[in-house]
Amino acid sequence: MNLALIVAAGKGTRMGNERGKQFLPLFGKPVLAHTLIAFQEAPSIDAVIIVAAEENLAQCRLATVEYGITKAIGIVAGGKERQNSVYNGLRTVKELGGIDMIAVHDGARALIQPSLIDAVMAGVEGSDGAIAGIPAKDTIKLVEDAYITQTLDRGKIWQVQTPQAFYFDTLRHAHEQAKTEGFYGTDDSVLVERIGGRIKVILGSEENIKITTPVDLIIAEAILKARVQGLG
Repeated sequence: MNLALIVAAGKGTRMGNERGKQFLPLFGKPVLAHTLIAFQEAPSIDAVIIVAAEENLAQCRLATVEYGITKAIGIVAGGKERQNSVYNGLRTVKELGGIDMIAVHDGARALIQPSLIDAVMAGVEGSDGAIAGIPAKDTIKLVEDAYITQTLDRGKIWQVQTPQAFYFDTLRHAHEQAKTEGFYGTDDSVLVERIGGRIKVILGSEENIKITTPVDLIIAEAILKARVQGLG
């Protein structure tokens, strides 16, 4: 069985919203609902577990009912950091048993489409994991104390997105190793990389933005409107 872990435990401080950005309205539905619907429609996903802040568990449960997310089999309380939240979700998944592959996705990436989810899941075969990403368009420079120290080769730089998919045992081992060593990474793939995992990058989408600020919400609304009008 393939399972998706939807991480929606963020506080939304940059959005200026204490409820959590995942519940803000976006094109007639909460942000999180758009995310869940995409995974509900993805053939490669059999089940979904949501990781949310303790105070939002009931609201997440209501969303799964209201929007017909029949693949949702659990809602788990998150932790202080994103990595802690994923770890909490993995512990719940381990108790279920029978999980082959697992996809981890940011609940705030509400414009994800089922086709990209399926492509990332398919990319795991022959590797230790697969992630969505897009080539960087801007020149990237390393800066220290306001001065450039190095200009990186843009041709080799990719901006990483989610979903990120792995064999379940591989990701669980990577998280347990990181927890033991007190290592915190910026995404799940770096945890698998540091235990020797080989990660494949699948071409993502410029529309697969993470809704973090009010401007992102405006952009997401415009993209969804364009999709409905057949322009996206």
